[in-house]
Order: sequence, then structure tokens, then C-alpha cells
Amino acid sequence: MSTFQPGTDQRYALLEGTNVHDVPIPMIGLGTWPMTGAQCHDAVASALAAGYRHLDTAENYANEDAVGRAVLGSGIPREEVFVTSKFNRQWHGGTESVRTALEAGLERAGLEYFDLFLVHWPNPDQNRYVQSCESLAALVETGLIRSWGVSNFSPAHLQAVLDAGLVPAVNQVYCEPEDAQRPAQEANTAAGVLTAAYTPIGRGSGLLQNPVITGVASRLGRTPAQVVLRWHVQQGRIAIPKSADPRRQRENLDVFSFELSAEDTAAIDALDVSASGGKSPGRADPEVFGH
Repeated sequence: MSTFQPGTDQRYALLEGTNVHDVPIPMIGLGTWPMTGAQCHDAVASALAAGYRHLDTAENYANEDAVGRAVLGSGIPREEVFVTSKFNRQWHGGTESVRTALEAGLERAGLEYFDLFLVHWPNPDQNRYVQSCESLAALVETGLIRSWGVSNFSPAHLQAVLDAGLVPAVNQVYCEPEDAQRPAQEANTAAGVLTAAYTPIGRGSGLLQNPVITGVASRLGRTPAQVVLRWHVQQGRIAIPKSADPRRQRENLDVFSFELSAEDTAAIDALDVSASGGKSPGRADPEVFGH
């Protein structure tokens, strides 16, 4: 992948936020859950060889070690690979607690820094997610993370963070055409927070067999997954598809040489049930779920 050129390279976006200074992030990343051990290492290694430069891991995935080994063994300069990780609820709170989580994650990964570090779930029952964001913003200055953000934050959770004078660079949420989480996306955009989509092509939902998706794919000579991933990045979202298959990895990365028409985009948008209050069975409620 070429060197980032601000304003000209559609494969990257810029992360901004409190104590974050224009950090480039690749628009397509490799999701690694639920892979662990050798399977995860080999998947990351093949993805890096295919041109991926964005990897998504987490404490709760139990694979930071495998991701780190693949990065360090790839021969690719560390500064060219963007690594995201996330921390669990027991570390929510002040700077020392969050730093403990961060240093433990870096030790597991064998890395000197994470490019992006996220609060994995808000866990509102603890009511420490705003304090955790304050801690993350302070930790950027240590050099142990380049940017910080949140994951699975509803508009209300995000607003509480904004009310504290903080702007996360990213809110990583469940997002795919049949459940695009429009309210969350709109709140993110209004706040200047980038939306990153996990499960971007659905998970066992039959999305990739939907006639709308397959029809666009057939007409463009693309796979259904490529069409959906292009739908994400063309609307400015980071997309983090998981695949251990080298062929699918290459296909998932190859979404920058074509565009969807306005009509195609509108047809895919119309599959969404979230604007009317619906949700995918696979999307957990951050008011009651978290780790």
C-alpha cells in the first residue's frame, strides 16, 4: 500500500479528537475475532502479505499475542501497520488503571505502542466510561497510544463523553446494511467522530445472498462482499471484515477500483431496519451487555 497522501488517498481516513493529531487509518482492516493462536497468526500474516495495513484485536479476543507476532515477523516496518486494541471493564477508571490495561496489552502483543486503543464496551452499570475516556486522552501524551476511541457506544453514551469536553477519534460499532445503526452513525458524524464498522458484511444473516446485493455485484462483476465493503468506505466508514482465507482477504481489500452509483447506494441503504427502531439479532445492547 502506498504512502498516505492527505486528501488524495481514499484508502485512508484521518483520525482526530481530543489529544489526537491527524493520525491516518486504513479504511479496510482485518477483524480477528474469534481467531486465536496459530490460526490468528497465520490469518494476520497472510493479510499483511496481501497488503492489509490495519489489524483489529482486543484483550477479550485473547489474540493480541498472535497479532503482535505476525506484525513483528512480517518484515514490514512497524510504523506502516495500524494496530487497534481494546480493554475490558475491570480496567475502567483513572489513568493508572487504564495504563495498566494498556501496558499489559502491549506486553502480550510485544509491541511498543498501539495506534488506536478503545474502551471496548461502556458498561454503564459501572459508570466509569467517561473517566476511562479522560484517561485515554491523557495517555496519548505518553506515546504508548497514537489515538483513542470507544466501541459500542450509543448516542447517549457518546454524548456523556462529549459533555466532559472529550471527542473520541472513533466509535467502533456493529454496522452492516440490514442494521446500519443510523442513530449511532448520525451522532458520530455530528460530533466529528469516525464510525468504524465491525461485522460489516453481516454474520450468518444471509445478507450476501440478498437479491439487492447480488444484483449489484453481478452487474459490476464484483463479489457481494466487495459491494458491501464498498458501500461502507464510499460513505466514509472504516470496515473491519474478518477472514482467514487468503483469497477472500484479497477480495475484501480490493474495493477501491470501483464505485457504487447513487441508485445502488440508495437500494442498499433501504435494507436497513435500524432507522425504524429495528436491530439485528446479532447486535448486543450496550446498556446491558459488556465485558
